[in-house]
Amino acid sequence: MQEQLIIFTRYPEPGKAKTRLIPALGEVGAAALHRQMTEAMIAQSRKLKNDRSVSICVYYTGGTLVQMQDWLGHDLEYRSQCSGDLGDRLINAFHSAFDSGARSVVAVGTDCPDLTADVLTTAFLKLNYYNLSIGAATDGGYYLIGLNQFVTSIFQGITWSTNLVFQQTLEIAKQLNLSIALLPTLNDIDRPEDLRHLP
Repeated sequence: MQEQLIIFTRYPEPGKAKTRLIPALGEVGAAALHRQMTEAMIAQSRKLKNDRSVSICVYYTGGTLVQMQDWLGHDLEYRSQCSGDLGDRLINAFHSAFDSGARSVVAVGTDCPDLTADVLTTAFLKLNYYNLSIGAATDGGYYLIGLNQFVTSIFQGITWSTNLVFQQTLEIAKQLNLSIALLPTLNDIDRPEDLRHLP
């Protein structure tokens, strides 16, 4: 296994999915949007897989393995997200991928509708020449992070769910002397004001 794409998502249960959008869309509407965005991300990842020998691993929370397979298909690998904050979950997923023999690993969420197979391809290609590929989100976070070696500290000491995430990650990367490839800045759909960015 040369390349692995990690996708973080959750089972689209009303009241538990995209909770920050519930004031604007209601519980059922927020879960439906999450379902739609996840399915779009999976479609882009399958498109990527047609062109590259990449393995796809879905890290999920909520729901069961059977529910996830019935929803997104049986051709993907599924793992439960570990406990802890996003940093802990990223460390766990990257460690597992590199441990399984991956040479480069890219992780994404499912709330960036503009994230295409082409951007994913670029992220992997950059890892042939750079240690880190990263795509900033307009809210100050990132929608994608890729590494060609396991670096725990890139996910530590980050103030998650704030507009500092991208900047703090870059600062750590520079302290570690990692070479950095920047991808295009894209919109995440996290809050009611982000809904205007939906295609």
